[in-house]
Amino acid sequence: MRMKTNKLRIRSKIWIEDETGKVIFGQGRLKILEAVIRHGSIHAAAKELKMSYRAVWGKLKDTEERLGQPLLVRQIGGASGGGSELTPLGKNLFEKFSALQAHVATEVENLFARSFPA
Repeated sequence: MRMKTNKLRIRSKIWIEDETGKVIFGQGRLKILEAVIRHGSIHAAAKELKMSYRAVWGKLKDTEERLGQPLLVRQIGGASGGGSELTPLGKNLFEKFSALQAHVATEVENLFARSFPA
């Protein structure tokens, strides 16, 4: 039986867990870091992502605790208004996970094309 595959698409989702199954990093945290890079602020990132500051901060805090290292350098308030930027670990995790995610997506699409030819 032939299927019309020109309208079908494959989707996959990857994330990194610790040995207990707790999420370390995934698409959601990647989007958070991306928004922090763009805005230089957790508050502005949360607003863009339509999430509460507390939810964004909690996800980042959980990841930092599980890795034992900070992802962000935070400047609290003051005359300049504060802000956040990625640490070298945060930048490295952002870049490597982005590349891994793109590679996995390409491989999954290729496997799908071979498994379900038009």
